[in-house]
Amino acid sequence: MYAHCQVTGRKPGFGNTVSHSHRRSPRRWNPNIQRKTYFLPSQGRRVTLTVSAKGIKVIDRDGIEAVVARIRARGEKI
Repeated sequence: MYAHCQVTGRKPGFGNTVSHSHRRSPRRWNPNIQRKTYFLPSQGRRVTLTVSAKGIKVIDRDGIEAVVARIRARGEKI
């Protein structure tokens, strides 16, 4: 699954793991991505979103209707 939040746009961060001897090897820091299903009362259907933990908090704060409207305004299909 692509580690990308549909609400906040968070993506993996890239960098290096540095060992005790200072050898460097590439690594990535993935965001905490979850697949969550929400009910849209205005359409009477369920919507499954790929969201980060921060995105879940944004949905709790603003409401699913407002968040879905923002996602659609960006041109993403839900």
